Amino acid sequence: MTQVWDGQQRRIELQEVGMRDGLQSEAQFVATEDKIALLNALSQCGLTRIEVTAFVSATAIPALKDAEIVMNEITRQPGVIYSALVPNLKGAQRAVAARANELNMVLSATESHNLSNLRMTQAQSFSALTAAGAYAKDAGVALNVSLSCAFGCPMEGEVDADTVMDWCRRIMDTPGVTGISLCDTTGMAYPGQVHALTRAFLAQWPASVLTLHFHNTRGMGLANILAAIDAGAYRFDTSLGGIGGCPYAPGASGNVCSEEVVHALQLMGYDCGVDLAALLTVARYLPDLIGHEVPSQLVKAGQRLDLHPLPAGFEEIKARALSR
Repeated sequence: MTQVWDGQQRRIELQEVGMRDGLQSEAQFVATEDKIALLNALSQCGLTRIEVTAFVSATAIPALKDAEIVMNEITRQPGVIYSALVPNLKGAQRAVAARANELNMVLSATESHNLSNLRMTQAQSFSALTAAGAYAKDAGVALNVSLSCAFGCPMEGEVDADTVMDWCRRIMDTPGVTGISLCDTTGMAYPGQVHALTRAFLAQWPASVLTLHFHNTRGMGLANILAAIDAGAYRFDTSLGGIGGCPYAPGASGNVCSEEVVHALQLMGYDCGVDLAALLTVARYLPDLIGHEVPSQLVKAGQRLDLHPLPAGFEEIKARALSR
């Protein structure tokens, strides 16, 4: 049954984050030319938003040390927004110089995760955000903020919804900020929690650009996406092949898988605007590039109606059955 919204088929927007959030966690360096080829192929799949890379220290994340080259040499498709993660003002300046269409900064809802992940206190991160926000505003570039551990922290446990909303308020009030992502950084979210927090956020900021970022660590990624959609959300981060995760949360690897999400939502009647067959073709290149299998079940099994040849000896089996 086609899902409709205000009389139209409901559109779900997906931002591909595998090239950044996925590859940054990989031990095997993916060659720059291969990154560019993957990004060019993804740009042909109907995706409207792709997080390309991160403008961070090459020592901190050597997998993305080629950020400038990749961002400058990809073939850009009209209508596709190419974003980049930045940690501070310097990173924002590098990204803008490399023609990023949107910047993404990270701040954690808990102090322990912020220190572990960013090597800064929350106050220091917020100060960096304020500086980058002012710069982005002057440069005319959109700035999204990803609030990590919005649904739970691996070191502090439950994160109170009021705490999350307080951080959202501070972030949304920061000049230059154009959107916010509520992130299930370590796969701790569950559908009821997701529905409640999404509704609370949209009730407070109904005209805002809200993105949800889920991991499938405990097998609830798709269920959480459906809960968020039911609460009014329409934009989600997904990762090619289901790769990526948080290095400071053991066992938390595995973002929700782009091709699995598209496959499920299209079968439910949602419009993702994505060519699933083309996306799967790109995903199947990943294992060779990163040196191991990817979590994607669709890469392994194919789409629902991908058929298989009849078993060997089928006609003989059929003949014997009919002769009984």
